[in-house]
Amino acid sequence: MTTTTTLDAPNAAEASRAKRLKANTQAVHQRLDNRIMAGEPFRDRDRYGLFLEVQYLFHRDIEALYRHPALRAVLPDLEGRRRLAPIRQDLADLGRGVPDADRAPAFGGGDVDLPTAFGWLYVAEGSNLGAAFLYKAAAAIGLDAGFGARHLAGHPDGRAQHWREFTAALDALGLTPEEDARVIAGAEAAFVRVHGLVDAAFA
Repeated sequence: MTTTTTLDAPNAAEASRAKRLKANTQAVHQRLDNRIMAGEPFRDRDRYGLFLEVQYLFHRDIEALYRHPALRAVLPDLEGRRRLAPIRQDLADLGRGVPDADRAPAFGGGDVDLPTAFGWLYVAEGSNLGAAFLYKAAAAIGLDAGFGARHLAGHPDGRAQHWREFTAALDALGLTPEEDARVIAGAEAAFVRVHGLVDAAFA
């Protein structure tokens, strides 16, 4: 998969880091969105269960990020952003076990550098922002914040506020151009990782 790490849009230098990151990962993000929707994850509860397994495996991969000292220093509410536990409960609601319990996570994020960590976390945080649409789709098959769709429910402070706090922390980082490139590379790697999980689940 070929992805871009340069921003060709006008006034790129003036754009915030979060906006530059969005622009640089737009193509790989769109491919992932298209692949997810092609799997019809909200057609019925069985298909949704496959989607839950994808979510579980990705969030298990990044679980170490929520203990990352440098991330915690710039995102004081980092612990509250974790979604692995509600995903596990959503699986239990549907009578599904935890997938691949014996397999080691693909991404050991505990000792990764801060720019790369932010790139991976950007994908998780962005999916939470976009989950408003998915939450409505889950409601159509009888799921909600109390059963089966806990991890898709919005943050008590609101999805938009939660996202603004994350992007403000991202934009405030003092990074070199090389470190900025690592943020983009981390996000691209996370999108590709989820794409692979979707392919495996919905093959």
